Amino acid sequence: MRPGGTVKSGMAFKRHILTKKTTKNKRQLRGTRNINASDVTSVLRMMPSA
Repeated sequence: MRPGGTVKSGMAFKRHILTKKTTKNKRQLRGTRNINASDVTSVLRMMPSA
């Protein structure tokens, strides 16, 4: 949870089977992103310490 009320998340599809993904795709999957505002309540319900 960030101070502005947004939720931080890692990128999906970056864990395994990276050989078929292009270098550009793997580079763009780095870092984090914000969860959409419509999904924040369901994500917070899944987090045990939030």
